[in-house]
Order: sequence, then structure tokens, then C-alpha cells
Amino acid sequence: MSNSQLYAERKERIAKAVALDKTDRTPVVLEFAAFAARAQNMSVAEFISSSLVSAEAMIKTVEKVGGADGVDYGSYFKYGLEMAWLSKIKRPGEELPENELWQVVEAELMKQSDYDRIVEEGWPNWLMSYATEHFGPELLPQIMADGQNAPKVAEMWKEAGIPTLTGGGGVTTIPYEMFCGGRSFSKFVRDMFKIPDKVQAAMDAALPFMAPQSIAGSKQLGSEYLWLGGWRAASEMLSQAQWDRFVFPYYEKLIYEILDAGITPILHFDSDWTRDLARFKDFPKGKIILELDGMTDIYKSKEILGDIMCIMGDVPAALLTLGTPDAVHNYCRKLIEEIGPTGFILHPGCDIPIDAKIENVQAMVASVTSK
Repeated sequence: MSNSQLYAERKERIAKAVALDKTDRTPVVLEFAAFAARAQNMSVAEFISSSLVSAEAMIKTVEKVGGADGVDYGSYFKYGLEMAWLSKIKRPGEELPENELWQVVEAELMKQSDYDRIVEEGWPNWLMSYATEHFGPELLPQIMADGQNAPKVAEMWKEAGIPTLTGGGGVTTIPYEMFCGGRSFSKFVRDMFKIPDKVQAAMDAALPFMAPQSIAGSKQLGSEYLWLGGWRAASEMLSQAQWDRFVFPYYEKLIYEILDAGITPILHFDSDWTRDLARFKDFPKGKIILELDGMTDIYKSKEILGDIMCIMGDVPAALLTLGTPDAVHNYCRKLIEEIGPTGFILHPGCDIPIDAKIENVQAMVASVTSK
């Protein structure tokens, strides 16, 4: 079978799983970044130097582990995380040794006064000045320059016969996550108690600018999916009252905005969201992917949302790193048989870790075709 035929077959298999239709077998989708550097015997510093370099390493790694029906994203670039987290990043080959993982620096960069500034100046103007002040004037031009590689990256994966679910900056999140990163978690939590109205006003001012650019980038590249991330907005982090006010209404608006654009949201939900799964029952059936990292109860997710949205997960990082191929195989088969066979995509619990064993990832990929 040619790579173009493989690409079409894999893409259709994923689409059927998302639509809750019967598939010939469970699709397997991989998510990884630095794992590719280790698998290709290159430094992490070299891997993150360019989206083209990382894409080539990732494609070779998918082939090394036995192929897959797709990957979450197809490249990595070292200057992307600052804007997602509003935080400074330590990078290998710069602040860190060349084979260390990049690190988010938890620090208070955003001040309480910035909530008022966001409302008064508007989110785009505020964000530009914030980025220049804290990350330097060269950051945004570097991000934009590497962004020109997005069509080439998409073509590289297509030529290899492997669909990428997101591309062209196909990632967004709610204001909570960005504010939490800029303020630091402890100070942001205090803000929600001490000045909740200011926090909400700034969130409301920022929300209209969260998704349009990502939607436009996705459409330009023909991407059919868009990552809607959640990390510290998880249920386990907040009281019900806080979550109901500062989290769910913003996800609800973004989910419908993405759906209205004809794109499938991938709810990339790290941490434990079990308490509030039922809040997602009213969205359109067969139009959303719920991607879990092992903290949320995937079996409870299937029970509550399995007839509403496709479940994607959740082979644990620890198992891929410390387990055996047999243990990985058995875990994956249990997921396939009990969460599947319809409406399920086998997937690691977030990123495959840098020190995962190649043979364990191979066992995960092989599990969808062997019993």
C-alpha cells in the first residue's frame, strides 16, 4: 500500500472513531516530543532548534516504533511555550545542559495590575507589551519565522503517510491557564478569592482572542482538529464554585466556537477532571475528542461520556518507562476491549516521556492488531 493510501486509510479510521462509528480496528495515535530526540540519538537542544528538525526526527521515530494512525502534533520549536504559559522557559543548550528537558519557570511575571491593563488596553496590545517586556523583542519574530515552516511540516507527514491531528498553531486554551502561568499558581489562586471580579473581567476581555488565530491556522493547513488544553484548570485543583465560575463557561464558549468553525476540538485534559465530567454531556454527539493523561478515571469517562464523545488515552508514562512490553500490551488490550471498540483511540497519557523504552512503545502500537 502506498503512503498516500495509508494516509487516507488512517485518517478515515480516526474520523470514524471520533464519530463513534465502527472501525476495522482501534486507531492508535502517538504524542511525543523529546522522546524522538532520544530515539534518534540526537541532543534535545538540536531537536528543538527548528520545527523542521523536530518533524524529521518525529517521523523517523514513528516508523521506528512500528507506525501509527496519527500523531497529535508534528513538530516542536523551542520558542513556543512562553506564549502558552506566559512564563519564562529554560532551554537545553542555553540555560540547561543540551540533553536536559526544557523547564517552565514558575514565577510571578504578571502583576495584579495587569488584570486592569488587559481590560483597558485590550488583550492583543497587552500581550504584545507583556511578551516584549518579559521575553525580549526577538521572541515573537522568532515564533513567526518558524511558523513559516508549518506547510512544509504538514507535507512531510503526509508524504510519510501519517496524519497529524493538529497543525498551524492548532492549540488554544482558556484565559485561566494563561493567567495561572503568568501570575504563578499560588498567587493566581489568591486572586480568585481576593479580587474575583477583576480576574473575571480580564478573562472576559481575553476570551474572544483565544481561538480565532488557531482556527485560522488550522483551516489554512487543512487540519480538522484543534487542541483545547487544560492542565491546572482541572477539577482536582479548584472548588466547585471556582470551577463553575472561572473554568467551565470559558471551555463551553471555546468548544462551540471551534465546532462552529467546522473543526473537532481535542479536549487535552491533564490532571483529574472526574468530578465534572457530566458537565460535558450536553455537547453535540460524535464531534469532540476527550484526551486523558491517566489522572482522570477513564472508565468513569466512558460510562458518563462514551455515547457523546470519543475517548482518547491513556497509557501511563510510568508504564512506558518502567514497565515491560508484556505489561504494556496487557494494559492496552484492556483499554481496547473495555473502553472500545467504538469511540476509542489508543493514546499515551499525554506525551510519551523522553526515557520511555522503545520496546514498550512498540508494544503499545502493536497491541491494536494483536491480542
